[in-house]
Amino acid sequence: MSERDQFVLDGSVEWETVAQGMKRKVLAYGEDLMIVRVEFEKGAVGAMHHHPHRQGTYVARGSFEATVGGRTERLTEGDTFFAEADVPHGVLALSDGTLIDTFTPARQDFLAAKK
Repeated sequence: MSERDQFVLDGSVEWETVAQGMKRKVLAYGEDLMIVRVEFEKGAVGAMHHHPHRQGTYVARGSFEATVGGRTERLTEGDTFFAEADVPHGVLALSDGTLIDTFTPARQDFLAAKK
């Protein structure tokens, strides 16, 4: 990573449409860590999925129904969830909202999609 890449200004990153009512921005990242901002419209679904990355998610705005490994909780601003590698997880936006996802290692599939 060059010195220039150590700071990511929000306005310099374009949104990527992920699904209906859901878009993301890949923000700061290195080989072993990635931060991603995901915006949801009310009713949007982050479908159940799994991947070999560990994921921590912070609810920055709104409310969500989150399912991790078969357990479902209602989360609001300030709440978090953690998904171990290969554990199924997904969310339903109960309102417009923002999630901040962190992944280790970085999601190379997200980077490839940006190219």
